Amino acid sequence: MRERRTIVDTWWYTILLMWSVTILFPMIWVFYESLKTNQEFFQSVWNLPEVLQWTNYKGAWQKYGIGSAMVNTVYYVGVSLVIGTFLTAINAYVLTRLEFRGRKLMWGIIMLSLFLPGINALIPQYILMRDLHLTNSLTGIIILDSFSESAFYLMMLSGFMQSLPKELEESGAIDGASIFQIFFKIIMPLSTAGIVTVAIFKCLALYNNFLGPFIYLGDPGKYTIGVAMYQASQIMQYKADWVTLFAGLMITMIPLIFMFIFLQRRIMEGATLGAVKG
Repeated sequence: MRERRTIVDTWWYTILLMWSVTILFPMIWVFYESLKTNQEFFQSVWNLPEVLQWTNYKGAWQKYGIGSAMVNTVYYVGVSLVIGTFLTAINAYVLTRLEFRGRKLMWGIIMLSLFLPGINALIPQYILMRDLHLTNSLTGIIILDSFSESAFYLMMLSGFMQSLPKELEESGAIDGASIFQIFFKIIMPLSTAGIVTVAIFKCLALYNNFLGPFIYLGDPGKYTIGVAMYQASQIMQYKADWVTLFAGLMITMIPLIFMFIFLQRRIMEGATLGAVKG
């Protein structure tokens, strides 16, 4: 029995190791390619650089407008994150803690949205944004992404709120607290762990969001980091300055790497939040 368990564990570790390599190898490859000259890159993509070309990073920062794109991204992600997370918390509270007619129907519609491709809403969203004169505006995509509720985040936070004792709200109601006072003074403080976890996942999704900013932002001065790097890759097809492009890609990954390092434990807990608290 013990020998069989060892064999099974060995297989699992082998699979996990191979999976890790497929994820990490492209990042490592892009990193050492970003430290080459273009001549070294075209001679061989596997050889290590003879002299580390850290100036590629300075060149990428200046050529691709990464500084302004970072500022736009921080503004877009920060505002969308605060508004979106707050709205998710309110929606989760209403759908899990309050009793009203049609609640189950609303949950059913929300669950149904998980099975529908989000791309189907693209054309109606674009027409709405155009008619409201919100295209080519960071405010427009902030409004769009703040109010576009994700069923996944709602399910995650609802599972956490369902685990809170009902007696807490009943005690607050007996003391004369309104629904809003119960939400802000009882439910939100007790749900901090779940709200923070949802905020982390929202932040990752917003930072990596490409399609929305790409469709709605036409002014280069308003590009987010994803759109700026995409436009840079289109230019590089003609200039063949790939090492600078790789340096730019590495710069865009730095915020996410630091975020993962500092919030690794919270991200791991969040991955199983719904299963544990649901």
